[in-house]
Amino acid sequence: MNVHAHPDDEASKGAASTAKYVAEGVRVKVVTCTGGERGDLLNPGLQIDPSQLADIRRAEMAESARILGVEHSWLGFEDSGFPEGDPPPPLPAGCFADLPLEETTAALVEEILTFRPQVITTYDENGGYPHPDHIRCHEITMAAVAQAAPLWQVSKVYYHQTFHKQKVIALHEAALELGYTSPFADWIDDILTRPDNSARVTTRVPCAEYFDVRDAALKAHATQIDPSGHWFALPAQVAKDVWPTEDFELALSVLPDSAPEDDLFAGLR
Repeated sequence: MNVHAHPDDEASKGAASTAKYVAEGVRVKVVTCTGGERGDLLNPGLQIDPSQLADIRRAEMAESARILGVEHSWLGFEDSGFPEGDPPPPLPAGCFADLPLEETTAALVEEILTFRPQVITTYDENGGYPHPDHIRCHEITMAAVAQAAPLWQVSKVYYHQTFHKQKVIALHEAALELGYTSPFADWIDDILTRPDNSARVTTRVPCAEYFDVRDAALKAHATQIDPSGHWFALPAQVAKDVWPTEDFELALSVLPDSAPEDDLFAGLR
């Protein structure tokens, strides 16, 4: 089970490894906490009525789920938006990150007890980046796993470590060396000043042959992804050669320690 905050997160985080496991016959369910109603239109090639964004994003999510071959559920909470300012404005009343933790957790407990996943993936305590919905997604996942345990024990919980320092630098340098525009050009100065978080990676899943499926799922979210934008400036083959894995941090396990791993199901096969 992959627990995500918004439609399109399932395509930008762990999608290639998801496709790999589906191809192996594993049942995978994506649970999306919010509808992405407060997202922005990020594709300059599209013109849509803002009032239709929520419905369009639901249709995009259905297409992404079809491409990835996953089952899908909505928890049905309202997107919190990303408050900006100094200090940031208060969250909209009744949004996902504003509601009491116990209220939002209960819905995910029901999903866990129904689907009975062995493995769950979600975000770390920082949300991957500090969007309030991503942080709340982390909080409800860890709370729901604990609350479900008397009736169903999830064996392993992983955090996505999608853009850790070591990976970003490797892909950025490869892009420059080969004469391409780096998708990380706007980040790299900040990345270089950050502490190295690569040690958090415990599990590297080889899945380069599914990067094309990941890209197709991303492009299904046409309101959120510019197909001619910087994320697709680096040819897929470069990424396959330089960093052919998707990387995770084993955050919780009831199994003996097996790190480093190359499989989210290590110890469960």
